[in-house]
Amino acid sequence: MQIGIVSDTHGQTTFAQAAAYTLESFSVEQVLHCGDIGSTGIVEIFSKWPTHYVFGNTDDAREVLREAIETSGGLCHGTMADFELADRRIGMTHGDDVALLTRMIRSHKYAMVCSGHTHQKMTRQEGPTLVLNPGALFRATQHTVAIVNLENMQHEIVGV
Repeated sequence: MQIGIVSDTHGQTTFAQAAAYTLESFSVEQVLHCGDIGSTGIVEIFSKWPTHYVFGNTDDAREVLREAIETSGGLCHGTMADFELADRRIGMTHGDDVALLTRMIRSHKYAMVCSGHTHQKMTRQEGPTLVLNPGALFRATQHTVAIVNLENMQHEIVGV
C-alpha cells in the first residue's frame, strides 16, 4: 500500500490542491495529515482518499474540523493517532508537544511515526521506527509531501 503524508496546510487550498495532484500521480491509497489543517476546504481537497488527521497547535476550530473530517469519511484522531495500515503500526502527532513525539518514537511500538510543525522535511531511522516529517505546504521554502510504500517502507519526500 502506498500512502501520502502531508502537514501544515494552514488552510491554503491552492497549495493543498497542488499536493493532491502530486499524490494522485503517485497513486496513493490513503493520506495522513499531520496537523495545522486550517480550514474545512483542506478536508474537502483530501476527501478523495481515506484520510487520517491529527490536530495541530493552530487548529482552533476543532469541532468544525472534526465534523468536516467525519462527514467526508476521514478519521479524526485528535492530537495523537495510533492505528494500523497494511499490517504496520503508525503513530502520528503534530509535533508541537515534543515530549509526546519523543515518547512515541522511543517506545519502538511503531513502524513509522509522522509529525509536522517544524515546516522542515526530515526522515531518520530510530531502531525499528521510521521517523518522518513531510515538510509543509505553507511557509516553507519548498512545499513538500512524503510518499511511503508500507510494504517495504521505501519512502521519499517530493516537491509539489
